[in-house]
Amino acid sequence: MDRRAALLSLVAVSACGFAPVYAPGNAASALRGATAFEAPDTVAGFRLRARLEDRLGRSSAPQYNLRVDLDIGEDSVAITPEGDITRVTLPGAARYALTNSDGILRTSGQVNSFTSYSTTGTTVATGAAANDARDRLAIILADLIVTRLTALP
Repeated sequence: MDRRAALLSLVAVSACGFAPVYAPGNAASALRGATAFEAPDTVAGFRLRARLEDRLGRSSAPQYNLRVDLDIGEDSVAITPEGDITRVTLPGAARYALTNSDGILRTSGQVNSFTSYSTTGTTVATGAAANDARDRLAIILADLIVTRLTALP
């Protein structure tokens, strides 16, 4: 892309009302460093909360509270003729509610995603793959929540 095309694309993007997500006055800037997070006391809940803190920052004096409930399932999706499970899918849902310091609901919703892992390795490898899949799912769900929150007007 030459300079003129790049400049023209920047002008076109700015003309359509494009603004950075964390620009002053946007929803994301109000939440950044001003939100407390509540998640289940599980490994997946810990990973989700850590990712939310990475994306939105920690707060010493929160003005908002983001409560997240996780529901992670486990489905066998590949089974050999002998009945051995060779692939497992973890469907996940995260229901969230954002309230202000007065307890007034600002927004709520649910995000869904899934990950999967193979069970064809050793017992240790399968356990590590299962843990990694749960961690990935928690991070994906946290990122989806942040995306929804940053899209607020």
